Amino acid sequence: MTTPAFALAAYDDPAALARALAAHVAEALRARLARDGAASLAVSGGRTPTRFFETLSGAPLDWSRIAVTLVDERWVPETSERSNAALVRRHLLKGPAAAARFVPLFTGAATPEEGLAAAEAAVAALPAPFAAVVLGMGDDGHTASFFPGADALAAAVDPAGTAPLIAVRADGAGEPRITFTLPPLIAADLLLLHIEGAGKRAVLERAAAGGAVAEMPIRAVLNAVRVPLDVLWCP
Repeated sequence: MTTPAFALAAYDDPAALARALAAHVAEALRARLARDGAASLAVSGGRTPTRFFETLSGAPLDWSRIAVTLVDERWVPETSERSNAALVRRHLLKGPAAAARFVPLFTGAATPEEGLAAAEAAVAALPAPFAAVVLGMGDDGHTASFFPGADALAAAVDPAGTAPLIAVRADGAGEPRITFTLPPLIAADLLLLHIEGAGKRAVLERAAAGGAVAEMPIRAVLNAVRVPLDVLWCP
């Protein structure tokens, strides 16, 4: 029997999903804090995780020993409504979670290529591996900034790659982006995919059925994990 590419946990609504997702992430952070005294979390942007951020922000953790960063970022300043960093500051880094150390990926350089070295220096100080990584997925099958047709896709999803971050440009990405590469994401203690809606579930099932990574880059994650990818979903 073939091992399934993902294990799906279904929830009745976005609120229930957000509570479960926050509980899983908090548990992973708590375990890493108990073991190492410090922990790091990488989260995704977009509209889907807002309720999760709001829920997690109130978790009773020693946030002063937790570092938060982004799975990927559009190359825009935090004054932009497209900034993932601004989203995280607004919805996650408040209440108890305001004590966390935030490590954004945008450096202020003119391009992600020019800002790459500074971003890599910043993330090098994160406790590694991540205690938890929460991925999202687009309708086109992209995750992180692994976009179909991206100029750096092959390098970004190379499981043997050594660079932690890479600059990415793709027609479907809008702005140029910076993203963690596949290896540090799949090395996390806890790797979760958060999706909502029947359409996203259908996209994931099509990706899991097999095919080219270049067509649906979420397949790079499904192909690389050693156990089925944990997916939290609601209609």
